[in-house]
Order: sequence, then structure tokens, then C-alpha cells
Amino acid sequence: MPHVSVVIPALNEEEVIAQAVQAIPPGIAAEIIVVDNGSVDGTSEQARRAGAIVVSEPVRGYGRACRAGVRAVSQDCEIIVQMDADLSDDPSEMPILIEPIVEEGYDLVLGSRMLGRRESGSMSPAQVFGSRLASLLIRLFYGVRYTDMGPFRAIRKSALDSLDMKQETYGWSIEMQTKAAARGLRVKEVPVTWRNRAAGQSKVAGTLSGSVRAGARIIWTILNVVFGETRD
Repeated sequence: MPHVSVVIPALNEEEVIAQAVQAIPPGIAAEIIVVDNGSVDGTSEQARRAGAIVVSEPVRGYGRACRAGVRAVSQDCEIIVQMDADLSDDPSEMPILIEPIVEEGYDLVLGSRMLGRRESGSMSPAQVFGSRLASLLIRLFYGVRYTDMGPFRAIRKSALDSLDMKQETYGWSIEMQTKAAARGLRVKEVPVTWRNRAAGQSKVAGTLSGSVRAGARIIWTILNVVFGETRD
């Protein structure tokens, strides 16, 4: 097995973070890094008790948390797996993200909720629309077909470094997929299970204002990458 580092951004997830960490299949991850993104509860303590390495990124923002986690991986890291802290992802499916990289030479493997099984109510209409809109825009600009922009994904560390990621909030995943398409990375989608949150409410999709902001960020991010790649 290659050296796999799991990065889990977390904000006020003390109820489920230990369960999420412990649900990762044994022997898969060389290290599990939980990024506490400004929590005001016991997220950090619960993550440590579950065996994770805890990194603090007090300035809130999904992209900032992901970047902090990437910076914290060991020098031996070859593959980074990103997953959510709320158990919407099924960590037991992690091997299906890693295997195409190891066995087939892919650079980025995306867990597609659209291709997989979604629990009733696990994705809001705004989330589905946003994912489809982003997929359509990337296909129009680069001819690459995506079905989803979900958070559960695995990427070669060297490939991630080459993307020069900039987004600090909702646009992190979209930027990664847009730049992967623009730069010709080998990308594969695999079906994954998507469940309702184990506890609490989504920090983005759970509110109307959050959904609107996320949708605007999707469009802005894709256009920013497109024009940036054109200038380069």
C-alpha cells in the first residue's frame, strides 16, 4: 500500500468526529488528520481520543481547512483522501477511491453521489442543481464530463501540489476539478454512498443563504480558473 493521508475538515462536530475517524478501514491510512476549523465545542478532544492528528485552522473556510490539512501531511505522503466529518460519506468505501490511483494510474478519483446511492433527503435541491451547473460549465469549457462535485475524493499528492490551489471557502472542490480538467489530469469517478448527516445541520447546504453563496462561488470559481488558465 502507498502512504495514504486522510484529511478531514471539521467544524463543531464533537458528536460524530470520533465515529468518523474510527470508521476508516484499518490499514488504509498511514495518518488521519482532523483540521479543527474554529470549533467552539469538543471536536479536537474527541478527534484526538479517536486516534487522529489534530491541526488547528482558526480562520473558518473549507478551503483553508483543507489546505491546512494538506500542509500537515508527512513527507512520505503519496495519496491524500478528503472526506467530511459528519459521516455523510461512508469511510468504509475509501478503498474504491484509492485503488484506481494505485492500480490504474489515475491522478484524481472522485466519489460521485449521483452515480451511487443517496439516502432520501441527503442532498437538497440546491446542492443537486449546483453540482449539475458546475458539471455543465466544466464540460462546456473543457469537454470533461463530471457527474458530481462531492467532497469524498482521493488525489495523488504530487498532482495536488501541481494544481496550485487558491480557494479558501466553498470553491475548493470545484477549483480542484476545474484545474484537473484544464491541465489534463487523469480523472475517474466512482459511485459512492451519500447519507444524511449523523448529527446537526450542514454548514452550507442547510441554509438558504448558504446555498446561494455556494452557488455563486461555484460559478465564480470556474470562471476564475478558466480565465486564469487562459492568461497563463
